[in-house]
Amino acid sequence: MSGVWVFNNGVFRLVENPQGGGSSDGRHGKRKVLVHLPSGEVVSSYTFLEQILIGLGWERYYDGDPDLYQFHKHSSIDLISLPKDFSKFNSINMYDIVIKNPNIFHVRDK
Repeated sequence: MSGVWVFNNGVFRLVENPQGGGSSDGRHGKRKVLVHLPSGEVVSSYTFLEQILIGLGWERYYDGDPDLYQFHKHSSIDLISLPKDFSKFNSINMYDIVIKNPNIFHVRDK
């Protein structure tokens, strides 16, 4: 995985280089998908993801970076931050969701 770590508004995030060189065997070039385990469906839009997260007790957080979709839970200090453009939704964002919602989501190769 190639990219640059950017510090913005108190948050570090990896900005991936879409033209960056992964290994020639494709280990780093595989696209990932986020799967909602209870339904078996691939998360293909923020609308679908937001419905799931709201059902799990997450709420939209509007006081943060306007370039991000953010969700928080009152019962924790966790914050999920996602790029507004779904085409920039990447494996780092997916794993963040998986860790904060155990047994609900899974990341798989496309």
